Amino acid sequence: MSLNPYTGCSFKCLYCYATAYIGLRDSSPKKQFIARLARDLRRYDKRIPINIGTSSDPYPPEEAYYGLTRAALKLLVAENRKVLVTTKGTLYAKRDLDLMVKGHVAITPTITTLDPSISLYVEPGAPTPVSRLNALRTATRAGVPAGVRVDPIIPYLNDDPYMIEDLIGSIAEAGAVFVVTSTYKARPDSLKRLVSAFGGLGERIRKLYSEQGVKVNGYIYLRKSLREKLLGPVIDAARRAGMEYAVCREGLTGKLWFNAGSCDGTHLIPGPGDRRDEGLRRWLHS
Repeated sequence: MSLNPYTGCSFKCLYCYATAYIGLRDSSPKKQFIARLARDLRRYDKRIPINIGTSSDPYPPEEAYYGLTRAALKLLVAENRKVLVTTKGTLYAKRDLDLMVKGHVAITPTITTLDPSISLYVEPGAPTPVSRLNALRTATRAGVPAGVRVDPIIPYLNDDPYMIEDLIGSIAEAGAVFVVTSTYKARPDSLKRLVSAFGGLGERIRKLYSEQGVKVNGYIYLRKSLREKLLGPVIDAARRAGMEYAVCREGLTGKLWFNAGSCDGTHLIPGPGDRRDEGLRRWLHS
């Protein structure tokens, strides 16, 4: 189940797929969100995980004021629901770990690059990569299971193998145990933004998609051989770091591309009888 407390997204990532149907606009809270969530949960199977933040980030700047994501977590934790939180935000590490460590909650922050200049261009409203790493580290030390979404990999922008090696090493050091990755899937609006933002480099990206790409379910994919080339360094680095890994939505199969309990990280969610590490106990009694 997907759960999004907000519509729109203030982070305004150039590659965002959701803008194709909601537009490029700031996050706004959904009306009567908590009441509607409480009603829907009464008929929703408790065995099915709930993924918060699949199309609109649950921790935009507006969350500090509205608190919809925290209110949702309170309700979900009280009902012993399985929850996966996907975000580029960092507020969870400052404010919501008290709920996360008590419930069946895991996180999969998105970190696409360690280069702040690249991030500033492609994720202009999002927290810096180092702040996301610090938030991840704080959460894992408190006992929250975590993976990281290295997603999307965009040709010519964040695909350098040495930069990817550093990124995977950093997220492993921060306590993540799982990596999921995929390439950028172009839609007309997002591709236009990338081309406009990067000039000649953007034109090279456009040609890879518009002239050599493959249309799949309303998206333009890179040709398969190039997808394999771009994602290989992520998987190789994760394997060397001893992490679980998954490539999703690429048509790539086999253990070479998938060695984890799930594609999205839901397998990280702790079950009813799971024991957490000493970090959790210290957090609960601090």
